[in-house]
Amino acid sequence: MSVCPETERFAALLRALKSRSGMSYEALARKSGLAGSTLHRYCRGTSVPQDYGNVHRLATVCGATPEELRTLHRLWALADAARTAAAGAEEEAAAAEARQEARQEAEQAEEAKEAEDEEEEKAEPGGEGQAVPDIAGEPDPEPAPRPAPRLAGRSRRRRLRTSVVTAAILAALSVSAWALYSARTPSGSGGGGRGSGDERPLFSANCPPVIAMGEHDECVKEVQRLLHAKGADIGVDGSFGPQTLRRVTAFQVLAGIQPNGVVEEATKKALYASRVRMSVWSQEKVRQRVREVFPEVPDKAVAIADCQSFLDPLHILPNTNGTRNWGLFQISDARLRELGGTPRQALDPEWNIQAARRLWSRDRDFGDWPHCARAAEATPLTATRRPR
Repeated sequence: MSVCPETERFAALLRALKSRSGMSYEALARKSGLAGSTLHRYCRGTSVPQDYGNVHRLATVCGATPEELRTLHRLWALADAARTAAAGAEEEAAAAEARQEARQEAEQAEEAKEAEDEEEEKAEPGGEGQAVPDIAGEPDPEPAPRPAPRLAGRSRRRRLRTSVVTAAILAALSVSAWALYSARTPSGSGGGGRGSGDERPLFSANCPPVIAMGEHDECVKEVQRLLHAKGADIGVDGSFGPQTLRRVTAFQVLAGIQPNGVVEEATKKALYASRVRMSVWSQEKVRQRVREVFPEVPDKAVAIADCQSFLDPLHILPNTNGTRNWGLFQISDARLRELGGTPRQALDPEWNIQAARRLWSRDRDFGDWPHCARAAEATPLTATRRPR
């Protein structure tokens, strides 16, 4: 299996981390919770994980530094984008092969039909090879000319059949091309190629295929402008920092895209074409609703939410083990599974507040938020800060 450059660079860094750790694949598998064969494939570059969480756990076990984790995240995003592009190329090749087979079948059917017509002509009375008996005593009549209209009719029928077959092939090609194009391009996006870079700067040659954490340029500004236009509370400063990471991840969840926190082709297309809105409740509305849902401990509940998310319904916090916390009360992935919820639901402020109420009701305390619970008891409720 050939390995693309992006995947090889990603695998090379994994091998370097594994080598530096001094641990065997079996030891790494036990500590990271991954199968040994899976680690082998990642390090050889024959497989790219769909979820960055697995990569993060492995790198953390190997003792990766924060800078190495950022680099690894960028390389994973590039390798993941390359894998998606390769899968698309395979689909296109399969479609081309199907079109070629359809064309060959049509040609064979036409040849078979022509052979059948020739056999029918030979079998017709008065056709070629059919003897006409002489009638004794009668003068031979003048030879009648061969009925040209019949030949002309057969010729027209053949041309008509050829035209119909050709039209059918062209229609099949057009439908296949349209289906392939529609499968890759969201409605209204105007296509995903770089030829439309004037209207969509993220697809121009000035922007990389993947825009990720740590970049500072006009491409990041374009991402921030697009998020802001959809209602996101985000500064437009050209710096891809934690706040941009949170907003990109939230947008991906709301748009139904794999939330990896990087801006690759699918996210770029959605930023231009999706009708997703990122407007959220105001902090005052959040406070009011939390107090309504927690009438027993209204001020403390508001303090917990403030400590967890700055009362930001779209707040998302990545953990060192690759998991995330979601929304106002920062519901963890594990709690989300227990409650039967999804990340998209967790970003809905009403659902998040009700989920927090369910967790609080178990023991009628804020044990799920120990650090913020202690802070809320020690610190009087103050005005909410804005996250950086």
